[in-house]
Amino acid sequence: MSFIKVDAASDFSIHNLPYGIFSTSDNPKHRIGVAIGDHILDLSVIKSLFQGPVISKHQDVFDQPTLNAFMALGYEAWKETRKTLQVLLSDCEGTLKDDVSLRSRAFVHQSAATMHLPADIGDYTDFYSSRDHATNVGIMFRGKENALMPNWLRLPVGYHGRASSVIVSGTPIRRPSGQTRPDQTKPPVFGPSKQLDIELEMAFFVGGGNRLGEPIPINKAHEHIFGMVLMNDWSARDIQSWEYVPLGPFLGKNFGTTISPWVVPMEALLPFAEPNPVQDPEPLPYLQHHDAYTFNINLFVSLQGQNMAEPKNICKSNFKYMYWTMKQQLTHHTVNGCNVRPGDLLASGTISGPDPESFGSMLELSWRGSKTIDLGGGQTRTFLNDGDEVTITGYCQGDGYRVGFGPCRGTVLPALSN
Repeated sequence: MSFIKVDAASDFSIHNLPYGIFSTSDNPKHRIGVAIGDHILDLSVIKSLFQGPVISKHQDVFDQPTLNAFMALGYEAWKETRKTLQVLLSDCEGTLKDDVSLRSRAFVHQSAATMHLPADIGDYTDFYSSRDHATNVGIMFRGKENALMPNWLRLPVGYHGRASSVIVSGTPIRRPSGQTRPDQTKPPVFGPSKQLDIELEMAFFVGGGNRLGEPIPINKAHEHIFGMVLMNDWSARDIQSWEYVPLGPFLGKNFGTTISPWVVPMEALLPFAEPNPVQDPEPLPYLQHHDAYTFNINLFVSLQGQNMAEPKNICKSNFKYMYWTMKQQLTHHTVNGCNVRPGDLLASGTISGPDPESFGSMLELSWRGSKTIDLGGGQTRTFLNDGDEVTITGYCQGDGYRVGFGPCRGTVLPALSN
């Protein structure tokens, strides 16, 4: 138990302790914090309390404006820091609990804080690792017989996204303009996207990286996965469908990707690991691992339009529906010698389950616009309207506690006039 009061429905129990970057009106400096209940523990204030054999030599990382330097310290430093935090926050430890002066400086209420991107993201890769999603999209565009491309069951398919347009939750997203071809018998036209969509995703931050030319083996991959965030990879389907052949996603994707501000460490998620999906055909040896690295994370997407009194849930899914694991994604990413660096972001791709309510995109929910999504009160959608606010939430449910991520939220702004 923590000496900080934490509601059973809070995302931020002592079993979680996610890392984020925050500032306050009285101190605009970006600094590292840990969420506990409704509060943030400012690690720059208590850095001297980290006395473990690894982290005691690197207390300066808690003075940094991003998590990159801390991520770079590696697996043992992360575990040691987490253990120290759980001791300091426990109800039976007095170092913080009994020092009124230190507590007043170290804790900030979340409502008084502004959250920022947790890391300086050097590179961003988006995978395509949900079999149900890939199958649904394949059926729409190629038919049932050719739903999955020949390589899909052999390797984790992915593409390199645009790191500069990754934004933190709460940042509005501008409707993009671009080329589309609504009438296949006529030339393309230019204008605002009419098929703006969401993608329910999760992503992980890379910790200690690898040297160029030296792959990360799958039995070491977990040592390079720092923690996870929620993600909405906004997509302009009409722009995407015209441009993506032959080189894949480009302007239909790179205009904005929203992530939640709190990075949940993998140590907090391990109690919720489940057996990995059966993969048939069996992957090549470099992609094989038998330790459970699939996670039971409940995921929800809600939408609230400008004329709606409250948000409407449009998707209920789970991260356990993924076909390729994060260890396989990272190992495949580096098998050719590609070097990843602390703060790199690797995303799951759209997370869809087997049932319509678990489809993680409006493309699937409306089945390419052929049916409407009922929001209640006479409101329907096929794709997003200007003013729509989309919120993704997610959590693991423990016995009387949660390990959650906080909201991943964004509102659609109208396209700029051209």
